[in-house]
Amino acid sequence: MFKKILIANRGEIACRVIKTARKMGIRTVAVYSDADKNALHVDMADEAIHIGPPPANQSYIVIDKIMQAIKHSGAEAVHPGYGFLSENPKFAEALEAAGVAFIGPPKGAIEAMGDKITSKKIAQEANVSTVPGYMGLIEDADEAVKISKEIGYPVMIKASAGGGGKGMRIAWTDEEAREGFQSSKNEAANSFGDDRIFIEKFVTQPRHIEIQVLADQHGNCIYLGERECSIQRRNQKVIEEAPSPFLDEATRKAMGEQSCALAKAVGYASAGTVEFIVDGDRNFYFLEMNTRLQVEHPVTELITGVDLVEQMIRVANGEPLSITQDDVKLNGWAMESRLYAEDPYRNFLPSIGRLTRYRPPAETSDYLPGVVPSAPVIRNDTGVYEGGEISMFYDPMIAKLCTWGPDRLAAIEGMRGALDAFEVEGIGHNLPFLSAVMAHPKFVAGDMTTAFIAEEYPEGFDGVNLPEAALKRVAAAAAAMNRVSEIRRSRVSGRMDNHERMVGSDWVVTAQDHSFAVSIDADHDGATVSFEDGTVHRVSSDWTPGDSLAELTVDGALLSLKVDNITSGFRIRTAGADMKVHVRTPRQAELAALMPEKLPPDTSKLLLCPMPGLIVKVDVEVGQEVQDGQSLCTVEAMKMENILRAERRGVVSKINAAPGDSLAVDDVIMEFE
Repeated sequence: MFKKILIANRGEIACRVIKTARKMGIRTVAVYSDADKNALHVDMADEAIHIGPPPANQSYIVIDKIMQAIKHSGAEAVHPGYGFLSENPKFAEALEAAGVAFIGPPKGAIEAMGDKITSKKIAQEANVSTVPGYMGLIEDADEAVKISKEIGYPVMIKASAGGGGKGMRIAWTDEEAREGFQSSKNEAANSFGDDRIFIEKFVTQPRHIEIQVLADQHGNCIYLGERECSIQRRNQKVIEEAPSPFLDEATRKAMGEQSCALAKAVGYASAGTVEFIVDGDRNFYFLEMNTRLQVEHPVTELITGVDLVEQMIRVANGEPLSITQDDVKLNGWAMESRLYAEDPYRNFLPSIGRLTRYRPPAETSDYLPGVVPSAPVIRNDTGVYEGGEISMFYDPMIAKLCTWGPDRLAAIEGMRGALDAFEVEGIGHNLPFLSAVMAHPKFVAGDMTTAFIAEEYPEGFDGVNLPEAALKRVAAAAAAMNRVSEIRRSRVSGRMDNHERMVGSDWVVTAQDHSFAVSIDADHDGATVSFEDGTVHRVSSDWTPGDSLAELTVDGALLSLKVDNITSGFRIRTAGADMKVHVRTPRQAELAALMPEKLPPDTSKLLLCPMPGLIVKVDVEVGQEVQDGQSLCTVEAMKMENILRAERRGVVSKINAAPGDSLAVDDVIMEFE
C-alpha cells in the first residue's frame, strides 16, 4: 500500500480524502495557493506545499507546479478530487511518465469519457441509450443557431470538457442560442482551458439520475445504485439523494448494467459516475461519464457502506475489488444538501467574505465511511472554519450536509433538523432555501424534475411564510425566550428583589404579518403559552440570552431557532423563514401599530451589481434605448458568467463601469432616465 499520497485539490474534497487516508495509515500532502495558506485542508494534511497565486490557472491546474510538489514531497500517488486536474489526461500522462500512481482511471478512459462528444459516440457503439444532438465541433454562433434549429428548441449548449454546470446554457430561441454559445465558450476556456462546444436536445420534464460504478484493473465492474440529482440551479446540483424515489428495480438494473458496459468498453478502473436524463416514463438517456469522484458521493457511501475513496486508493494500488454485484445492498435513504456561499434572495448569486460564525450541527461521532449505518446519521463534509475567508477565486460550495435514515421521510426529517441547527454568518448562504425545499410538498412526495426551482420559485426565492400552526409554535417560543430575557434585564438593573414578579404575563407577539395575543404561565420546568383562540403550547429550554442557537422543546417536539436580538424582540430563522419577531406589552403593541412603515430607497432607475465580480463586457452605451430583457452587461464571479438584463424599457443616462473593473455588491453599474 502507498505510504504517502498528494491531494491535487482544495476545500472539502481535499479534507475528505485526508480522512480516509488517515484511516488507512497513509500520510498526506496538501497543495495550496496564496488564497488558501490558512485553509482547513492545509492544516489537516501531514505536509503542505505552496503552488502559486490564487487563480486556479496559475496554481491548482498548472501541471508543472503539481509535479514539482510531488517530486519535492516524495508522494507515491496522487488523488485529484473533482474539478481542476481530475479529468485531465495530460496530468494522468505526466504522472505515469514520472512513475507516480494516479488515483483515478487510465488516461485512455479519461480521454474517451472526459470529452462529451467522444463519449456519446462510444456510448452509442456500446448500445447505451443517448440523447439526440450534434456531436461535431461548432465553429461560431451562426453555426450554433443553425444546428439548434435542426435539432429543435429547446437545446442544451455544453462545453465538451465541462462539468459542475460550467459552460452550460439552455436556449429556447435563436438569440439565446447565439448568446449561450459565446458565454459557454468563454466559461469553458476560463474553467477548463478548452472552449469546444456541442449541442443536444434538451429533454423537458427530466429527472437527473446517475449511476455510481466501481471498477478495478482486473476487468471487474459493479454499480452501487443510483443518486437522484434533480434539484438544480444554473444546471448545478443543490440537493442529492440515494436511492431515487422514482426508479423501480428493473430500471435501476438496466441503467446499472449499461453503465458497467460503458465502463468496460473504455477499460475503466476506479470510481466513476454515469449520468442519465430520465423522462416521466422512465426512459433514460446517457448524458456523460464523470471519470472521477462525484461531489455527491457521500449519499452512496451512506446507503451502501462502501468507502469510495478507500476503494479508489486500493484500485490504484492494483488490488482487485473485494465486493461483487451480489454484495451490493441498498440500505435506508440518504440526503445531501450543498451549502453554497450564495444569496438565494438574489437569484443564487455568489457571495464572498469572512465566516464570522460557522457552527455545523454535531456529526454522528461513531459513523465512518465504509460502515453501514444502523441509526440516524448526520455527516458534514467541509473545507472551511469559523473566521476563514470565502474567496472569489473558487467554487462557492463550502460544505455538504448529509443525513441518513431508515427511509426517505426519516432522512428528510433528519435534514430539516440539521439545517435548522446549522449556524452561518458573515456571508450570503442558501440554508433558508435548502430548508424550504425539505418542507416543499412536491419534494417530500418525490415529485420533482430538474425544472423544480424554476417552476416552484418562478419569481425567485424570497423566503418562507410559515403556516399559522408553525408560526404559533415560533411565537410561543419567542414569548418564552422574551420572558427569560426580561428576567435577566431586571436582575442586571437591580430594580426589584423578586425579578420574576415584575415580568408581566400578557404579551403580543407579531411575526410575518400575524399578531398573537398570548399569556404566559411559567414554572421551574418551562412555560405554558396560551393564545386567544384557545391554542396552548408547552415550551421548555435551557436557552440563555445571547446564545445564537436556541434549541427548545415545544409540546415535546424539538424546535431549533437561530436567534439575534432586535429592539423589542428577536430576528429568528427557522425552516427557511427569516423574520423579525416582536414581543411587546399590549400597550407597546398599540403604539407600534401607529408607527409609519419605513420604505426602501428607489433603485428602479439603477443597475446594481448583484455580486462581487468582474465586468467582462458592457453591451450598451449612453443615450441608447433598451428593451425589457435586453442584455446590458456581463459580470463574472466564481468562474461563472452572469448576463444582467434590463427589467423594463428605458434610456441609458450614465455608465459607471467598464470591462475589467472589479465591483462590490450594489455598486451602481449604470443609470437610466
